[in-house]
Amino acid sequence: MAVTLAVRQDLTLHPDPARVIVKLFVPGEDAALVRNRAHALIDRIAELDESETAHLLHETLDRFNGRHRDLVRIFRHHHDLVRHRIARTRELSPTARLLVGAYFSHEYAVEAAALCNPSMVAHPDQAALAPGQLRVAVSLRQIGEGHLSSIGFANAVLGPDDRLAVTRRTGPLVTGQRTAVAHRRDLLAAGLTEAGMDDEVSATVLDCLPERYDEATFERVLAGLPPDLLSRTTAPGTIEQLRRMNGASYATAFPLDSLLHERVLWPATPAESNGMEDARFVRFVDDTGPMYRATYTAYDGRSIAARMLTSGDLRRFQISPMHGPGARNKGIALFPRPVDGRHLALCRSDGETIGLTYLDGDNQWQPPVPLHGPRRSWELIQVGNCGSPIETHAGWLVLTHGVGPMRRYAIGALLLDLRHPERVIAELPGALLTPRGGRPRRYVPNVIYSCGGLIHGDLLWLPYGASDARVGFATVDLAALLDAMTEPSPGAGHLAG
Repeated sequence: MAVTLAVRQDLTLHPDPARVIVKLFVPGEDAALVRNRAHALIDRIAELDESETAHLLHETLDRFNGRHRDLVRIFRHHHDLVRHRIARTRELSPTARLLVGAYFSHEYAVEAAALCNPSMVAHPDQAALAPGQLRVAVSLRQIGEGHLSSIGFANAVLGPDDRLAVTRRTGPLVTGQRTAVAHRRDLLAAGLTEAGMDDEVSATVLDCLPERYDEATFERVLAGLPPDLLSRTTAPGTIEQLRRMNGASYATAFPLDSLLHERVLWPATPAESNGMEDARFVRFVDDTGPMYRATYTAYDGRSIAARMLTSGDLRRFQISPMHGPGARNKGIALFPRPVDGRHLALCRSDGETIGLTYLDGDNQWQPPVPLHGPRRSWELIQVGNCGSPIETHAGWLVLTHGVGPMRRYAIGALLLDLRHPERVIAELPGALLTPRGGRPRRYVPNVIYSCGGLIHGDLLWLPYGASDARVGFATVDLAALLDAMTEPSPGAGHLAG
């Protein structure tokens, strides 16, 4: 069935180790036994005479400037981050300060290990296209040294027919800059509810905050707490938790002249310090107009958490946590529009079953209705979604993934009722796309995985990660796929309602 339905394109995206960003580097902090050597390094830099300092800085800028945007600004910023280590009696020249920043910087190849798990949405710019073409934005999971994941992008044009062209991903990369964010009181309240935190300190803070507030307002409210509340033994812990929850929401923006494929969404909070994984982008439309949304997994090295991205233009992004039973575990995928006034999502809160959850008035994703569990031989370990449901005339098309023997992944499909998506009305009897046979090909053998495709023309366009190492593309005739789907087997146990 995979041979007749899914047609692989010849084009493949491979990880490019030349795609680098500049990160802060503090000597000693990356060792097994941490011993910060920053103070001694700065002293050694300060002992250089001005001519050698200028020569070293010029040489460094000459060598690396072509690979990065505004390297001087980055060096200045990194100097500012470590300047507390500079002896108060020293006065460094502007050149020496930049050289300090250079020594406390290093390049990091965001794709050194792998490139995988893409999703695809219509690009915000549809200008200068021929008839039958659609420009798309492809999100990518980039994996670098230490298995650290970030979110990158590629531009592509689909059509006419089954033609595919991907824009070369050239030019210096840029990470987003933190910008002011309008925090939401209801999201903070949802986090407190989920954590079971309901004491007088948290209740007072919520009561004093407006519906939308900035960081300064938040700190003023904390500073204005009555002394008799601050004297409680639980108050310091509650305040620390409030700050941590509030800090989970942030905003980032990229330069106006940056291109989409140059932008890197880089971990910016402790919860995602070890990676931003498997972003599932969707173009969401409601009464307010179109908006890009995505869910991803934040990983801190020990635990995972669900996060949501929102953006109107794929240049400015706001990040916020997701709360509730339906937002637990990995693999949340948002519906592209409200259904009967409800915001819905696919999830896998139990780790092995595809479920349907909805967002209640308190911003809690509710306990899911099970849709489809491990049942067929190629998915007996676990099942999950491969991105947001795609609306068709026949129903909501859900691409799935299943895990079988030898942890072999395959992609399948379900069809949900348009008005009542808690009902599975059809399924593909076998796998739609499977890993290629033969010898293992890099990184994670026997894995094929997608975070979302779309329909253009008469085709389903499906980007996918292969072996967690590279990105391929496949097309599927939509009518043929729908024709191949059959009613769910009796007694399968995945219908609800």
